Amino acid sequence: MNASVVDLSFDLTSLRQAYAEGLSPADVIREVYRRIAAVDDTGIFISLLTESKALDYAATLGSYDAARPLWGVPFAIKDNIDFADLPTTAACPDFAYTPSEHAHAVARLIAAGAIPIGKTNLDQFATGLVGVRSPYPIPRNSFDAAMVPGGSSSGSAVAVAQGLVTFALGTDTAGSGRVPAGLNNLAGLKPTLGAISTRGVVPACRTLDCVSIFALTVADAYDVFAAMAGFDPQDSYSRPSVVGPLTNPPSALRLAIPDAKSRRFGGDALSEKAFMGAVEDAVALGATVHEIDLTAFFDTARLLYEGPWVAERHHAVRDFMTRAPHAMLAVTAGIIGNAGKFSATDTFGALYRLAELRRLTAPTWQNCDMLMVPTYPRPRSVADLQADPIAPNSELGTYTNSVNLLDLCALAVPSRFRDDGFPSGITLIGPAGQDGALAAFGARLQTHSGQPLGATRKPQPPLALPAIRALPPEIELCVVGAHLSGMALNGELTTRGARFLRAVKTTPDYRLFALPGGPPYRPGLLRVEAGEGHAIETEVWALTPEAFGSFVDGVPAPLGIGTTLLADGTRPKGFIVESEATRDARDISHYGGWRAYMQEMV
Repeated sequence: MNASVVDLSFDLTSLRQAYAEGLSPADVIREVYRRIAAVDDTGIFISLLTESKALDYAATLGSYDAARPLWGVPFAIKDNIDFADLPTTAACPDFAYTPSEHAHAVARLIAAGAIPIGKTNLDQFATGLVGVRSPYPIPRNSFDAAMVPGGSSSGSAVAVAQGLVTFALGTDTAGSGRVPAGLNNLAGLKPTLGAISTRGVVPACRTLDCVSIFALTVADAYDVFAAMAGFDPQDSYSRPSVVGPLTNPPSALRLAIPDAKSRRFGGDALSEKAFMGAVEDAVALGATVHEIDLTAFFDTARLLYEGPWVAERHHAVRDFMTRAPHAMLAVTAGIIGNAGKFSATDTFGALYRLAELRRLTAPTWQNCDMLMVPTYPRPRSVADLQADPIAPNSELGTYTNSVNLLDLCALAVPSRFRDDGFPSGITLIGPAGQDGALAAFGARLQTHSGQPLGATRKPQPPLALPAIRALPPEIELCVVGAHLSGMALNGELTTRGARFLRAVKTTPDYRLFALPGGPPYRPGLLRVEAGEGHAIETEVWALTPEAFGSFVDGVPAPLGIGTTLLADGTRPKGFIVESEATRDARDISHYGGWRAYMQEMV
């Protein structure tokens, strides 16, 4: 055994550095199995590859290849996701089958160099948020065995929190990729629906299911997401997505948080204090915060289990329930059995109600870039669930159940611990396609919190410098006015999936004008003789060619798109104005930028 690997943190930064310095993947795999034995928690894995088989995967990697983003990285797979070398059980032994091929997501990870270790425990058929609804031993919460580990992806979360693997796959229909993350001090990335194929995943609610990622850091979770995301034409719910590298958060991030009546902690003052402390951290990072009423989000959440979506769970396992009516746990069978209470008419009524709620919640994203909520209201004990298997589970989903119904993405972020030493965590929520924006801010929030990695007590690695350039085939767009972050028209970028890259001034060869007519968001940037202008503040965003084309198509005269000269030496496309239009306009160049001008106007 290589002595240096025993103390190695399995985060991606540490692993990549160790591999670059000559560490062998075989040594890492041997250490994985040593740690599994040392932790001695039989509830984490339902099945494990033999160590020799995992070493065979390591041997196929060849020499270190930094171009493969997950080269030599050990990972675990929730046991409702197919991995051809082990049975899929969905935590129901009588349901078990041996798949003929890997799930699409698993295959992409292995192609990226990741090494599978085993299949992890879960709430049976991914029905639950507590992690104790399994016929197998229950995984121990990595901080306090008296508390639930969170579900349904319980084994995956605990495996990462204990430092056994670098990352683990979960699934998330109602919060199963976020609640266990919050209860175990992890990053839990719940991607935009369809960004990762669910082909090869045992369905819970197929229209809402997604593969989620548990990792020690937000940056790691996002790297895994980037490797795994991709359009799958064989999955009818897959949709194309652009996943660029991790970037900086926008210059003026607008954050919404629950108002006083929407902050629900079950009377737990320690959880409330931890959340409000995390809000202070967000403000310290430059975010502006305002409170909103979450009533419409809570009304949406109730539809998931109190409405006919439970019939979608029944659809996924109805043949099995008919064939083996007594094979399920009583609590699982009872929940799924509620499908019989709903008619097709009820389903359409619920769909109409969901459409109303989507319309009610849509304005949220006009006034904020993301929503920040507690990941869970308060920790619940195993004893709580023994006394009442339903109500504590429902409470844990308070802030998670609405997200997939509203077609949003979400990211659980490790943040301030409670004063009793138990992890708390927050969740960032945004519109579909904004996974990168959530990760950009979430990574900095985690770094600011200074919390150790999972339950390992190891310090966080330094946050790598973010990407500030577009990737082919993206196009860089320089904005100077109301399309700046935090301003009135920024949504025209974010709704097109634009990624913030950098804030940079122009060369001192421009004048900025407030154009007459219309509302006060008509700036005009005019290039003048070299040295006769001002350096004007701008932001650069990355768009796909399709998004760039649709954006440019809506630019009204006298504005246009040309080439902008920036102080960092780059020349992205950017807004320009016809010189004739500035004749009666106010020259506001001395403000140095549109944001400063608008602040004075207010």
